[in-house]
Parts: sequence; structure tokens; C-alpha cells
Amino acid sequence: MNPDLRKEREAASFHTELLTSVLDGGADRTRRRRELEALVLNDPDFKHEDVNFLSRSERYELAIKKSALMVMKLREFGIADPDEIYWFKRTCMGSYIAPIDLHYSMFTPTLENQCTVVQREKWLPLARGFQIIGTYAQTEMGHGTHLRGLETTATYDPATQEFILNSPTVTSIKWWPGGLGKTSNHAIVLAQLHTQGQNHGLHAFIVPIRQLGTHEPLPGITVGDIGPKFGYDEMDNGYLKMDNFRIPRENMLMKFAKVEPDGTYVKPLSDKLTYGTMVFIRSIIVGDAARSLARACTIAIRYSAVRHQSELKPGEPEPQILDYQTQQYRLFPLLAAAYAFHFVGAYMKDTYRRITADINDGDLREMPELHALSAGLKAFSSWIANAGIEECRMACGGHGYSRCSGLPDIYVNFTPSCTYEGENTVMMLQTARFLIKSYTQVSSGQLVSGMVSYLNDLPGQRIQPQQVGARPAALHISNPASLVEAYKLRASRLVEFAAKNLQAELNRRRSKEDAWNRTSVDLVRASEAHCHYVVVKLFTAKISEIGDPATRAVVNNLCLLFALHGISKHSGDFLQGGILTDAQITQVNQRVKELLALIRPNAVALVDSFDFSDLFLGSVLGRYDGNVYENMFEWSKKSPLNKTQVHRSFHKHLKPMQAKL
Repeated sequence: MNPDLRKEREAASFHTELLTSVLDGGADRTRRRRELEALVLNDPDFKHEDVNFLSRSERYELAIKKSALMVMKLREFGIADPDEIYWFKRTCMGSYIAPIDLHYSMFTPTLENQCTVVQREKWLPLARGFQIIGTYAQTEMGHGTHLRGLETTATYDPATQEFILNSPTVTSIKWWPGGLGKTSNHAIVLAQLHTQGQNHGLHAFIVPIRQLGTHEPLPGITVGDIGPKFGYDEMDNGYLKMDNFRIPRENMLMKFAKVEPDGTYVKPLSDKLTYGTMVFIRSIIVGDAARSLARACTIAIRYSAVRHQSELKPGEPEPQILDYQTQQYRLFPLLAAAYAFHFVGAYMKDTYRRITADINDGDLREMPELHALSAGLKAFSSWIANAGIEECRMACGGHGYSRCSGLPDIYVNFTPSCTYEGENTVMMLQTARFLIKSYTQVSSGQLVSGMVSYLNDLPGQRIQPQQVGARPAALHISNPASLVEAYKLRASRLVEFAAKNLQAELNRRRSKEDAWNRTSVDLVRASEAHCHYVVVKLFTAKISEIGDPATRAVVNNLCLLFALHGISKHSGDFLQGGILTDAQITQVNQRVKELLALIRPNAVALVDSFDFSDLFLGSVLGRYDGNVYENMFEWSKKSPLNKTQVHRSFHKHLKPMQAKL
């Protein structure tokens, strides 16, 4: 064990074990997670070579090998609970991507939530038993987030009771679905449904794409891999082109909408019900943002405790770089954000399950807020995590740029989440539609509920600079509940500001669409403020649930840092809204620096509490034992360029060049 890390761990003011069980949702869940992880870590079948030195084809093949092993082990151990599958899968794959990810995360959940009872009985056993391997084919070459623009068609033929699927243009080719290129033999395809001469919009269909047994593409199906990407080397993101490809009528997912044998269309209670899988995934992405940022923080903070550099005082030993306030200022707010997103991710998962149960009972009242919240929080968390992972890489200096740090892989594998399942700016604008609708309801005298209930206070408060500026809120900067109020006022002000600007554009006789576009920067700011408020509110609510005083104190400091750092970064909003004064902002900035010093002795223990195995972390710099330099040297020796002392290119190119000069 590196002596610096040992010293850091001994100096912690709380027990990491207690905080780990808070993060896991209870000591029993921590115990069970570790049991499942041990099954993998102690299994020689899962000891694989470092993928950094493999080609893309080799990385894909290794990921398929691990995936197949994992499926067989899941069956052998009888693991069926979704959380347990996730823990086991995460440990099996280490820090890498599984080509069958979408089978678990999108294909099977869509079957569970959008099939009729009869369809569930047919398809779910096949999917759960991996007789069929599926993906989710929504995005096309020409359209992604704008779903209504998708061009793939499914035209009903009553004579044969079949749907005929077509990709009528080059831009309609399905493009990007993970696992589509080489792995899947079925896909849930989203297509424009045409029956009896009418287009009824997007619906989901189960489409076989490869012959079972031989895995050859079926006639009428053109399918393949889209080529190398920024990252995700193990994933076979694919393309799918369909030419007059016929599927039985029963392959349309018919829980909500259906087509009768004669072609009659029966519409759903709500046209949003088809998008349930995406809402689910957006909820999951918040948790992914937490985990990816937590991994990056773990690597950067452990390495910063091991790395000694420069001089704080002449003649004294080089200090740990974690002792520099600038390093703390880079990393600790990100650590606080990782904790915040962890708790928000758990809340989103629970909320999704609760509201889905309501929807299944025919209660759709909370669905609009679920859509708005999942879209906004997906964008908010992934933007911050994405920038944060890169900040962690830069905080590790030159060694952070090496693939052995694990940080480049974390970054390239997380960054697509800012785009997939809804491009982030578009997601913020979807949240804004809900906020403007809620604001309009309040303006007409109705009450709104849920996370936007703060808008009910607007008519009484009139959050306007000229009125509120004279009476700033009494801010207690060491009280998270007081900070929640400040964020609430900021959200109110920015929602009202965007709504009034939108109305002003409409008053200039602009069309709704033009007015919306001309106000969209304000609308995104309003959504960001709303999401920031929600995160601070949920993080604050979590503190009171923690029983152990020492653990509660350290999480309280993280919550304060997250909230105060946000105020510091967005001080213009709080000043302009008359929510805080100049003097209060100065106080906030000072308190942020004080919190850095308070968190410093617990920093290593706080990342240890995430309880990431070295396998999952995938980093030489972030190793639990802190023995960085010896292992970095050993790692470099594995480079294929080091297989021979003299590379063949010397004799082939350099030597002839030298001879001619």
C-alpha cells in the first residue's frame, strides 16, 4: 500500500463502510453486491488481457466472449433481479462496453412495457433466454432526436395481415443502434405506421433481421457495422435498411395502440406511451453520469494524493498535489456533483417505477412531469459529468493523457450520452415546454404540483429585479435548506423571464414556432435553472436520511459545496434576480474555499466509499493500493511496439532513407 494513501485513509473522520451502504441503499444491498462481484473477480474465466493493446475487431470479439460467458454465469447462478444483473454485468465487463447492452437496457424493457399479455408470453421467454438477441432501432441517418421526422415506414396489408417495412430513402436507413451491426438477430424498429391510407405516426415493431442458427441477414434486410467512432470500440453500432420486408401483424407492439385484422387503427390513451423506453433510459443515464464522474474523481483524487510536485515552501519536501487549493477547487466540486447525481439517479429510477405502475393502471397524470424531468436531468447531469471527466483527466497532468489512466476511455465511452436518447439542448427545450405550460397554468389561476410547485408562488412574489432587489433573501450559507430556497427563486425568475420574452415575441405577431426559436436560449437557461434546483433539493433531502452523525456531516459538506459552487458559477443569475447581494456572493465564494479545506482530509475516503474494484476502475493511476509508477512502467512494456527491439519500419523505411541522404 502506498504510504500516502494509507495515511489519507487513517485520517478520515467517518467510516467508508457506512457511506458505501448509504450509496447502495442499505448494508444488505452492499453485502449482496459484493457477493456478486466476488463471483466474477474470483473466476479465472474472466481474467482477460488489457484491451488497450487490441485492434477494434479483437476488442469486439473479446466483448462478445465476455458477454456470452456472462449470460451463462447469470443462468448458472440464478441471477434475475434487474439491479443484481446490473452489478454482475458491470463487474464482468470491467470498464468496457458490452455489445448486448441494448438487449438488456432497451429491447427487453420495451417488450415488458409495450407488449400485450399474449405478446409477452411469446417474446419475453425468448429474450430472457437469449434465443433472440435484440436491439432498439430508432435513430436514422437523417434524423435522431426529432422523432416525428423519422422516415422508415410500416404499411399494413390486410390481405396477408402483414406489415411491409421499408427504408424509402438513404436518410431513412437506421443508423447508430448498438449491437445492430453484428450481434443482434432481432430489433425493435420504430416506423411510421400506414393503414387504410393514413399515417398514424411512430409505432414500435419487432423485426427479425438475421436467420436464427446461421446469423445470416434475412432477404430484404441490409445490415452491418457503421465503422470506427470516437470511442465505444467494443460496440457494433450498426445500420439497417429494409426493402419490402414483411412481418406478421402480431409483431406490432400492441399494448397501447393496435391495428385490427381489417386494418382499423385503434389509438392509444396517449401518443407519448410509445416513448416509455426512452424515458427509462434517460432516467438510467443520470445514474450513469454519477458512476462515470465518480470513477474519474476516484482516479484523479487518489492520484493527486500519491503525486508529489513542485514546492509550497522552499526547501521542504514536494507536497501532494491534492494539497494545492487549485487542485481541490478543480476536483472537489466534481466529487460533490458525483454524489448529487448518484442520489438523483436513485430518485429517478424509483420515480420511473412508481409512475410506470400508475400508467399501467391507466393514471397518466404524472407522465408529463416524468417526461420533462427525465429529459432535463439527463441533459443536466450528462453535460456536467462530461466536462467533469475531462477536467479530471487534465488534473492528472501528462499521465492523465495515457490510456493507462483509464480516463480517456471513461470520457469517450460517456460523452455520447450527451447525444443519444435525445440531444441535450433539445432535451432542455422539451423540459422548457413543460415549464412554460406550467407557468401558463399558474398565470391563469390554476395550481401546479410536483417539482414545479414553486411557480405557484409567482403571482404573489413577482420575481422581478426592481421589486425584489431591495429585499434580498436571508441566506444562511451553512444551511442547505436555505440554499434550496435561493435556487428555487432563481428557477422562478428564469422561467418567468423566458415566458415573458416568449410572450413578447408572440406580441410582435410572430408565429409560435418563430417566437419559440427566438426565445430558445432563455428557455434552455430556465430549464437548466429548474434542473439545478431539483438536484440541490434532492441532495439536501438525502442528508436527513443518513443516521450516522459523522457520515451525515461529510455528506452535508459535499451538499453545501455543490450548492455554493453552483451559486458562485452562476452568480449573475442570483445578483440580477435580486436574490443575493454582492456581499452575499463574496461570502459564498469565501465559504467555498473553507469547504475545500474541510473536505480535504476526507477526500480519499469519499472516493473509496464508491467501492469500485480495480477491475471496474480500469486505471493504473487510480489503483486502490496507490502503486502507480511501478505499474505504469509494467503496463507500457505490454505495448505491441515493444515486442521487438527494432521495429521492421527501421529496415524498411528509415535505413534506406539514411543511405540515400
